[in-house]
Amino acid sequence: MALASAVLFGASAPFAKLLLGSVDPQALAGLLYLGAGVGLAAVHGSRSALRIEAPEAPLRRSDAPWLLAVVLFGGVAGPLLLMLGLARTSAASGSLLLNLEGLATMGIAWVVFRENVDRRLLLGAAAILAGAVALSWQGQGVHFDAGGGLIALACLAWGVDNNLTRKLSSADPVVIALTKGLVAGGANLAIALARGASLPPPGMIGFAAVVGFLGVGVSLVLFVFALRHLGSARTGAYFSLAPFIGAVVALVLLPEPVTPQLVVAALLMGVGLWLHLAERHDHEHSHEAMGHEHGHVHDEHHHHDHDGPVTEPHSHWHRHQPMRHKHVHYPDLHHRHGHG
Repeated sequence: MALASAVLFGASAPFAKLLLGSVDPQALAGLLYLGAGVGLAAVHGSRSALRIEAPEAPLRRSDAPWLLAVVLFGGVAGPLLLMLGLARTSAASGSLLLNLEGLATMGIAWVVFRENVDRRLLLGAAAILAGAVALSWQGQGVHFDAGGGLIALACLAWGVDNNLTRKLSSADPVVIALTKGLVAGGANLAIALARGASLPPPGMIGFAAVVGFLGVGVSLVLFVFALRHLGSARTGAYFSLAPFIGAVVALVLLPEPVTPQLVVAALLMGVGLWLHLAERHDHEHSHEAMGHEHGHVHDEHHHHDHDGPVTEPHSHWHRHQPMRHKHVHYPDLHHRHGHG
C-alpha cells in the first residue's frame, strides 16, 4: 500500500505539470486537493447509499484536534510555504530541498515517536534519499536563501503531518482523506483567487480533479493504511520513491531523455527498497492491556467474543488482554513498544 501510494502520487506530478503553464500553481494545488475531496466524498456517499458498511472505525470527537492539525500542517501550511518558496529560489534548489520531506518524516518518527530503527533501515532510508537527491540534481549547488528556508519549512510541515496522521490511522482513511482534501483544497483555492488568480476552463478543472482524486485522494487513503501497518518512518521511506516514479512516467508522457541521474537514482532506490523489504524485526515483546477501535479480523492479537455471527473484517471497540509472545512485526497499531 505504501508503494502503491508512492506510485500514484509520483505519477500525478507529470500530469499536473501539463497544467502548470496555464493554471496558477496555488490554484492548481487547490483544484487537486478539491478533486481528491469531492471524489472521495462521492465514494463515501455511494457506499452509504448502497448500504455497504465500511469495516473501518469512524472519526470521533476526540480525533478532531489531530485532524485539524493534519489539515493545517499538511494541507494548508505545506503547499502555501512551497509556493512562496518556489517564487524566491531556483528550480534546482527547490527540487533538491523537497527531498527533505522524507528525511523530516523519518527523523520525527525515530526521535519524537521512538519508532524502532536499526542499521539496515538507516542504510535503506539513506539510499532512497540519496536516489531522490541524485534524481533532482542539475549540477548546481543548493542555494539556501529565503526561498530555500520556506521550502525547508514546507517539508517540515509535511513531516509533522505524516507523523500526526498516524494518530488517526485506526479511523476510516477515506473520511480522513476527503476531509483533508475538501478543507485544504478550498483554503488553497480561496487564497489563490484572493491573490488575483483566475479559474482555468472547465476541461482543465475536470482534468485536475481526476489527477487529484487518484494522485492525492486515493494515494492518501493508501498512505494512511500503510501508516496503520508500518508506522511513519517505514511508510515515509517507501513514499520517498515517488520522485523516481514521476521521472519514469515523465519519460513516457513528456519528451524527456533517460539521464545518468535517473540510472543512478534507480540503482540507489532499488538498494534502499531491498534493504527495507528484507527487514525481519523479530523479538519477544509484551502487549499491555488496551482498548481501541479499528478494522480487524480475528487473529493472534484479536481474541474476543461477539453476541452473534459477524463478517470479517469488521470494526468495533474491543479490548486487548496483556500477552507476551514472539513473531515478526512492524510498529503498527499493536506494536508501538520501546526497545532496549
